[in-house]
Amino acid sequence: MITNETKGKVWHGPVRMADTFFKRFRGLMLIRNINYALVFVLPAETKGNASIHMFFMLDDIDVIWLDSSRRVVDFKTAKKWRLYTPKKAAKYIIEGPVGLIRTLEVEESDLISWTPSEEKERAVPVKVVLPDKISFEASNGVVMTESVKEVRVEGN
Repeated sequence: MITNETKGKVWHGPVRMADTFFKRFRGLMLIRNINYALVFVLPAETKGNASIHMFFMLDDIDVIWLDSSRRVVDFKTAKKWRLYTPKKAAKYIIEGPVGLIRTLEVEESDLISWTPSEEKERAVPVKVVLPDKISFEASNGVVMTESVKEVRVEGN
């Protein structure tokens, strides 16, 4: 969820964070039908760090640049295969589907906040082999193992 606190407008779509080098590098490239916003956390508040390219983008996007106090310093709908630099230095960049700027009624100096959506980690099935002395059948499900050689079941 992204909120324009100045105007009380909310965009209820999912929000992901690009807070590492690799996440910022990947951005939204090669993603079709973008349905979430990506918040870039930049290492420093400068115009150069906040420049973006639209190479390898499959769709146009809305982009909002924010300073370190989360105030809008620039915004625009970015077209594919172009370069963009904000008017002023930025610490955060929000990229999202076209319509994000209109929904939030964004203007310069608006205060913007966001709540990242819960990202579910992919579950990887793991086969666990328990020592022969461990059994859950006659216990309350609590098992304490002090060493590989000695196993004690609580509750018996």
